[in-house]
Amino acid sequence: MARIVAAMAATHSPGLAGWFDSASEDYQQRAIDAFGRMRQALEQAQPDVLLIFSNDHLLNWPLNNTPEYTVGTGATHTGPAEWYAPWLNLDRYTLQGNPGLARFMVNEAARRGLHLASLRQMEFDDGFSVPLHYLNPDMTIPMVPVSMNCTVPPIPSPERAYDVGRTMREIVLAYPGDERVAVIGSGGLSHEPGGPRYFFIDEEFDRWFLEGLADGNHERLLRECTLERMEEAGSGGTAELIAWFVALAFTSGPADVLDYMAAHAWRSGTGMVIWPTLAA
Repeated sequence: MARIVAAMAATHSPGLAGWFDSASEDYQQRAIDAFGRMRQALEQAQPDVLLIFSNDHLLNWPLNNTPEYTVGTGATHTGPAEWYAPWLNLDRYTLQGNPGLARFMVNEAARRGLHLASLRQMEFDDGFSVPLHYLNPDMTIPMVPVSMNCTVPPIPSPERAYDVGRTMREIVLAYPGDERVAVIGSGGLSHEPGGPRYFFIDEEFDRWFLEGLADGNHERLLRECTLERMEEAGSGGTAELIAWFVALAFTSGPADVLDYMAAHAWRSGTGMVIWPTLAA
């Protein structure tokens, strides 16, 4: 049976790749150090596949037909998407998928009342390209990407995302293969991409959210971190944190907050966490 061997989450701001050196040298080094600790944790966990949850920036689906969750079932994945490549300043990459696990997730989810969309060929923007760049730079660890709607109402609530995460955890553990799976939530923290508050960062909200993760009380964070509160912290961007709530469902207890930077140069509150304890 498959095993879950690691869970972590991080910001995927395109500035972390495309204009990384626009931030202070202090922020640059702290980001490198935090991602380095995440990569070291992955090396220690020795995963066979990365299960990455991130949002789709209206890249794979049109505005009037955006599924709640989409699983990439391809045997290989290639990115970044042509439009994003110069913006992210990343070389073209290709890595293996795990179509067996991906298709099992789609089929088994339907049996459990969770209906997931699927794509054999997905386009990848910063949501997947940035974490891959830092955490899987040689692209040697295969990936199953799961994108989610964080843009088009109705956006799934944190409670819904957490429930989906619990179901996906059960499905992964039921997979008959012997894969070691690392879970990564990609998105957030506070930002308002392209909006009237494009350079605004709600540092108070970000620190409150990270303190909630460090406290480890999942129920309280689910109760208090509403979609409305995330919208106030940055419309159209902060709700990407539902990817962290999906990852949260794979864990138990407090997270280790590796760092937080109110990085206006990167247009986003920037944070990285690892959960040392996985759900039993």
